[in-house]
Amino acid sequence: MAFSAQIKALFRLFLLLTVLVAVALISAITTIRLTIHGHQETMPSLVGRSADSAQRLGSGLGLDFIVEGKAYNPKYPADQVVSQEPPAGTRIKVGQHVHVLVSLGAPRVQIPNVVGASGRAAEITAVQRGLSIGDVVAVYWPAASTGEAEEKDVVVAQEPLASAAEVHSPAMNFLVSLGPLTLAYACPDFVGRPVEEARRTIGAAGFKVGQVTQIPTNAAAVGTILTQSPAPGSKITPGAAFVFQVAAPPANPPMAPVAPPSNPPRPGSPPSVKG
Repeated sequence: MAFSAQIKALFRLFLLLTVLVAVALISAITTIRLTIHGHQETMPSLVGRSADSAQRLGSGLGLDFIVEGKAYNPKYPADQVVSQEPPAGTRIKVGQHVHVLVSLGAPRVQIPNVVGASGRAAEITAVQRGLSIGDVVAVYWPAASTGEAEEKDVVVAQEPLASAAEVHSPAMNFLVSLGPLTLAYACPDFVGRPVEEARRTIGAAGFKVGQVTQIPTNAAAVGTILTQSPAPGSKITPGAAFVFQVAAPPANPPMAPVAPPSNPPRPGSPPSVKG
């Protein structure tokens, strides 16, 4: 009986430990959930409030208030919040960012036409009108339809347009020309090739052969290209002219060796006289 009592006591102890572990686990899960959800709030609506009022309200909830930008909006007076992210009604946590867009009121600025002006002049004009400078993008721009080359550092497009009925931002964006894109090719290597063959290849590709200088030499066959300009592998543009130095016959060709007589006279013997 004593042994049976010990078994029962051990079983009760094991059951008690199991219950205690289960209670501890449930308590831990509950604590974690309370920690996660205990500091959550519901995002209020900031739209229509002044920027200062919205910032005070956000700060009171422990939020990080960030003004992403300002834009013209005839629906909201100046300095009022136009939009927010996250939207109203969203569950938020302390320290979370809230991004807002603030109104500049109805647009009362005349957009100047700066197309055709230099990039610097366009920026000065925009600032003088009370506008700010947004994105300035430089791109290669094709030549004008009249055939004239487009100048560099000239505004070729703007946003907003000068005739825009609605203006949403106080910033002007410019597209500035870098001039027309010039094609470039890798110069081939003609050294060691006949000059007439090079002429045909160059002419077929739309290029020109300029000066061809004859260099007397016996180191290469006559008409072989010795040097070239532009150098092989360099970048060339349409209209480039090639200059060659070509092998020519030497000025003083070496004399052919004279063959010795077939029966040379012996030393000391008189020359034979034919009768």
